[in-house]
Amino acid sequence: MNSPHWLIFYKYLYMTLQTPLLITFLFFATCSVHAQNVTDIRLADGDLLFQDLDCGPVCDAIEKVTRGVDGRDFSHVGIVYTHNDSLFVIEATGGKGVCITPLQDFLNRSRDSNNHPKVVTGRLKKKYRKLIPEAISFAQAQEGLPYDPVFAAGNNKYYCSELVYDAYKHANGGKPFFQLQPMTFNDPATGRIFPAWQAYYEKLGTAVPEGEPGCNPGGLSRSRRLRITGRFY
Repeated sequence: MNSPHWLIFYKYLYMTLQTPLLITFLFFATCSVHAQNVTDIRLADGDLLFQDLDCGPVCDAIEKVTRGVDGRDFSHVGIVYTHNDSLFVIEATGGKGVCITPLQDFLNRSRDSNNHPKVVTGRLKKKYRKLIPEAISFAQAQEGLPYDPVFAAGNNKYYCSELVYDAYKHANGGKPFFQLQPMTFNDPATGRIFPAWQAYYEKLGTAVPEGEPGCNPGGLSRSRRLRITGRFY
């Protein structure tokens, strides 16, 4: 990794692309995925993919009240999983609940004006990586459970960041690995609940869970137990 050939190769790519290159991945199986204008992106089991989804007013509202690493906007997160030398993402989505999605399908879901996937990758720091196999095993076992549209804990349903939170809590012997924070659905500019959230919860027939403990992709991306390993855009 630190050979002169690697350094020359990296320098050439950086000068050519003028974009950060995603590097280092030697824990568990590693694979490569091609994305436009990115020559070599490698991911490992347990990596977290933070995604800026374009799903309309609800995604916009999520991004306005949650801060991601480096000020980026994230409204979704999934866990990288390798099977038969192919990369997948274990995730909880509104359409399918907990599911295992081919990596390329995940990346194609949201792209910027340059056709780059709007995804940032995070990896557990070295001393925590022993938790990855058990976290993946837990997340896989939840496949088929329904999506949690209410964002409530302990109801046998999952929203995206809750799946990640519970997977690593389980792997950590039942002790929280990531931190929960009070959820907010208020527009910072007005101090009132976003109209999109008001309509969303009225449709569900339940009260907005303002102040209840929860987690979100932006908050997870800023965890000190992760390091950001790269950006697709």
